[in-house]
Amino acid sequence: MHPEVQQNHPGSCPKCGMTLKPQGEVSSHGHPPPAHAHHEGHDHSAHSAGHVQPAHVQRSPIPPQTAPSAPNQGAATGTEYTCPMHPEVRQDHPGNCPKCGMTLEPVIPELDDSENPELVDFQRRFWWTLPLTVVVTTLAMFGHQLGWFDVGTQTWVELVLSLPIVLWAGWPFFARGWQSIVNRSPNMWTLIGLGTGAAFLYSVVATVAPQVFPESFISMGRIGVYFEAAAVIISLTLLGQVLELKARSQTSAAIKSLLGLAPKTARRIRDDGTEEDVPLTHVHVGDVLRVRPGEKVPVDGVVTEGVSAVDESMLTGEPVPVTKRVGDKVIGATMNTNGALVIRSERVGSATMLSQIVQMVAQAQRSRAPMQRMADVVAGYFVVTVVAIALLTFFGWGLFGPEPRWVFGLINAVSVLIIACPCALGLATPMSIMVATGKGATQGVLFRDAAAIENLRKVDTLIIDKTGTLTEGRPAFDRAVAAPGVTEEFVIRTAASLDQGSEHPLAEAIVSAARERGYPLEKPEQFESGTGIGVRGVVAGASVALGNTALMEQLGVDVKPLIPQAEALRQEGASVMYLAVNAALSGLLAVSDPIKASTPEALATLRASGIRIVMATGDGVTTAKAVGARLQIDEVHGEVKPADKLRLVEKLQAEGRVVAMAGDGINDAPALAKADVGIAMGTGTDVAMNSAQVTLVKGDLRGISTARSLSEATVGNMKQNLVFAFLYNALGIPVAAGILFPFTGWLLSPLIAALAMSLSSASVIGNALRLR
Repeated sequence: MHPEVQQNHPGSCPKCGMTLKPQGEVSSHGHPPPAHAHHEGHDHSAHSAGHVQPAHVQRSPIPPQTAPSAPNQGAATGTEYTCPMHPEVRQDHPGNCPKCGMTLEPVIPELDDSENPELVDFQRRFWWTLPLTVVVTTLAMFGHQLGWFDVGTQTWVELVLSLPIVLWAGWPFFARGWQSIVNRSPNMWTLIGLGTGAAFLYSVVATVAPQVFPESFISMGRIGVYFEAAAVIISLTLLGQVLELKARSQTSAAIKSLLGLAPKTARRIRDDGTEEDVPLTHVHVGDVLRVRPGEKVPVDGVVTEGVSAVDESMLTGEPVPVTKRVGDKVIGATMNTNGALVIRSERVGSATMLSQIVQMVAQAQRSRAPMQRMADVVAGYFVVTVVAIALLTFFGWGLFGPEPRWVFGLINAVSVLIIACPCALGLATPMSIMVATGKGATQGVLFRDAAAIENLRKVDTLIIDKTGTLTEGRPAFDRAVAAPGVTEEFVIRTAASLDQGSEHPLAEAIVSAARERGYPLEKPEQFESGTGIGVRGVVAGASVALGNTALMEQLGVDVKPLIPQAEALRQEGASVMYLAVNAALSGLLAVSDPIKASTPEALATLRASGIRIVMATGDGVTTAKAVGARLQIDEVHGEVKPADKLRLVEKLQAEGRVVAMAGDGINDAPALAKADVGIAMGTGTDVAMNSAQVTLVKGDLRGISTARSLSEATVGNMKQNLVFAFLYNALGIPVAAGILFPFTGWLLSPLIAALAMSLSSASVIGNALRLR
């Protein structure tokens, strides 16, 4: 991150704390890194996301001898780990965050299908101890009615069954709670550890030495024990962690989808003309590679032989394949459609466009400030306050209370910790989120996380991609304009007959239009495709040409009579092709990407709610402005690249705006990840959906208004839940501490404290369910 920091021995950066890397790992072209910088043919500089450079920093080229392909990013031993909630926490080995206790995860994930080991561990702990929790709870609630054991035996049975739950299943929570104390960062794990630990230890004492308690605490023939409270809290917390870990595993799906785009091998042409398939990690800058029809382009390079249409939609978002000929640039991971190409590699490993997009997505995801839930704002103070009150209760009763003073102190301190157990506080926001996400799913709105729901209501600026977001995302026949003396049917039928020999999407749109109209088509003869200009052939004995102005000029066809109509169509965002029969102009055909029927209504609703609409598209400026004017969009940007969209988001955020980004293509992924709320079309690419926090399943922009309404209702519901949670604690903690004893003689036993805790949780759950 700070290349000016250099020293002759390992260590940490004094500016940002990141682990220093050997300088040879980012050496100039032609100078391989030192031997110790390699591991199984990988160059660490391509793996460590900590080396993702800001846009203004020029990075040295990756040594071609060891530069890895994008799919291998993160696979080397130089993996760096960070906290999902606190991205400033970085280290070079797995562990837990010292601030919140969450498990650290790789900055750039590895491309493998192995399941998260922590998830596997928590699932095992949960399922193995769930039956024990059920039995302990059943005994505690109905043991006296079932009559299986006498009261003394039942207490010991509950203790034995609770031991594996608390000491094995709950051990990670106690470890995190202890870590929060050691690091002086009180969090929810502190409360969970203290609450369950206090309930369990109190119950153990009541079981082993019941004689130390006053008779007033004997209920149904025994001292009340709370093994079931500790067991249920641990089981529910484990379940919550399993659900959270499964959800968090999806946050890396965007990068994994990107990494999976690149092919695993490349076909290299040797100097003697023979060919071999080699792993992508063995491709060097300057290698000559063959790309056959239907194969992916392995790396960024330049075409040296051949002509073909290359589908770049996976990276550019544009639906129309681009014709490539000698001298044209090609992008790694794009799809070669119908012709063979020979290319010379120019950028490999982390220097390719795909790898740069991977790095931008990772950087955008990690740079977003973590959404601090309302409960987290007060959690630290709450923990310290509860512990302080419990200690004051213990010593206050022990020093100044009636006999047996210290027993009263212990019992009341435990009551404080039990009633303050963070069940309701922990459920306050997740329950609302769970109900809201379920409700949204039934209306075609999928939320990735709580941050999206909480932030969406604050959005004041919406950046929208054009292709596939405002428009259908696929070429469709618009209209035909016939020259004087020629019919429209003749123009469509002749053009479609010729285009039967072409695999171009524009040709497919024309052929489909003719067939829908029931026009009979002739089989073309002597079909010829002109690179980037159009097609020619013979239809029904006549020489036919269909293409742009350049093709017409080659054939000496005068297109002036139809130029006004052609320009008008281009202003509407259509692609125009002229049709000439026997060197005479017969008409023109327009193919366009139609605007979705729901788009005007959706934009009008968003404008009415005070949101500024900005369109950013890779299409030409003329087409972009035409679409923007038709839809009354406030601000239009054309010919923008993925990095440009990312910079546009950053610029608006720097102006103090809360930005949402709506898109459907891989080229939108960095901006979707960087925006305060990323909104993907469900009809678009997997990478876009994985990068975004909100997915509109049907690709209908009207879902944004639905999502905003749900966001406002959910945040209001969460605030109500937090009031319920804190209200019980505000009333219950003083009573549990014995504040009413001098006036009424009342003490709140741990049993009543547990009941109050349950009621607070029930009220939170019941209120959250109102969102349905």
